[in-house]
Amino acid sequence: MASKRDWLEAGLEVLSEEGAPSLTIERLCAHLNLTKGSFYHHFGGMARYKSDLLEHFETEHTGRYIDGAESAGDSAQAKLYHLLNLVLDDKDTDHDLEIAVRAWALQDAEAQALQRRVDQLRVDYLRSLWRELGGSEDDADPMGRLLYLVLVGAQQVVPPVSADELKEIYTLALRLAPQEKKTSE
Repeated sequence: MASKRDWLEAGLEVLSEEGAPSLTIERLCAHLNLTKGSFYHHFGGMARYKSDLLEHFETEHTGRYIDGAESAGDSAQAKLYHLLNLVLDDKDTDHDLEIAVRAWALQDAEAQALQRRVDQLRVDYLRSLWRELGGSEDDADPMGRLLYLVLVGAQQVVPPVSADELKEIYTLALRLAPQEKKTSE
């Protein structure tokens, strides 16, 4: 029997590859080569599965990255560059999944609420890093949005911006950041 996580990961794969309309019990069972009984054992039905899937997306594709950046040390600059590397270099980062969730959010209220929450959390984190860098409070909101919109836009253009090109763009944008304030000991 597959674990709950197996079902959720399968859902993210189906969502990324085929879009939200393909998130059906039948499609998920075929993807995992399992019966509906295993699905119902974990979720009871599609409504709970959808809620759990959206929560799983938020945890894995936002919370995990923020936690990873925070573990990079005390320096805001180290956190920011570590976050950039996590997002751009992580083999688990699926830009098609990000696009699929955004498309789903245009058609589904629960997915839209999740997308708003995720976007807000991501921008808020970037704002906090800007402040830690010593950036002005007046610039915190636009800089947080700028850094986030660069990533979202890079995923949306055809062809998508490569990780190396995106790193160059971020390096340029981060030249606007003040040098980190050194605290006296």
